[in-house]
Amino acid sequence: MTEPIASTSLPFPLVARGKVRDIYDVGEDRLLLVATDRISAFDVVLSPPIPRKGEVLTQITAWWLERVRDLTPNHLISANADRIAELVPELADARDQWARRSMLVHRANTIPVECVVRGYLSGSAWREYRENGTLAGEKLPDGLKESDRLEPPIFSPATKAEEGHDENITFGTMREQLGADVADHLRDTSLALYSRGRDVAAETGIILADTKFEFGMHDGRPILIDEVLTPDSSRFWPAESYEAGRSQPSLDKQPVRDYLEGLTREGRWDKTPPAPELPTPVVEATTERYLRIFRLLTGSELDAFQAAEPDPSTA
Repeated sequence: MTEPIASTSLPFPLVARGKVRDIYDVGEDRLLLVATDRISAFDVVLSPPIPRKGEVLTQITAWWLERVRDLTPNHLISANADRIAELVPELADARDQWARRSMLVHRANTIPVECVVRGYLSGSAWREYRENGTLAGEKLPDGLKESDRLEPPIFSPATKAEEGHDENITFGTMREQLGADVADHLRDTSLALYSRGRDVAAETGIILADTKFEFGMHDGRPILIDEVLTPDSSRFWPAESYEAGRSQPSLDKQPVRDYLEGLTREGRWDKTPPAPELPTPVVEATTERYLRIFRLLTGSELDAFQAAEPDPSTA
């Protein structure tokens, strides 16, 4: 198994170190987003990291950006390691830390709202509906079941939290915070992106249950930033086993969640730091989940995949 990358140290100022990404200022109003193999669950970063995870997140984002570039401009300059090394030659000596897991992007001012689109009633949306009959404070029809398809899909924004869980807000609140023009644009763009992602995924036998997008302002306009339609930002279900009225198996870090939930039921962990060490079988099963969703969506093995160079007119 490939040696995982838990943390990076590159010869540039570190802008931020999140749960997964290390972000560097590489000059000329550009950032390098390095997706490490760190993994979190229940808002706790776990150990050990998951081999290949960062590569999957980066390369699947690049794959999707090629397929939605007609819908919105985005921040990607390149996810190709050779091209990044050419544009930022100071990275050459540390290539083993960042290659294939990094995106060179235009710096943008992050818009502080998560643009969530839900096509199925699951997760926190199902919990809110079960308790109140609403989603983000908005009334939904009576009689819906867990994992029911929502038609049309629902735009369900949330505030971005530095720590802990994001908090759902109404679209009206989003309009008050961002202004009507920006909020309406982000809603319409997010719904278009979800629709494209749902249709593409359906062709491969995958249901895109929900996802979240992030946007930033660049040159006076909103652009799509961060990861896009990855197993960390989306809920993917195998269509062959879908059945409304129950929870669905997810093509993501489900083996990690299942293991930790088992420990919680046994009273061996209370979902607060420090987190227990993940056993090798759980780590290996999680790597396989990430590789499987990449393979199913793209039709390519990760090692054989090479991201297309973005069209400069879309950035």
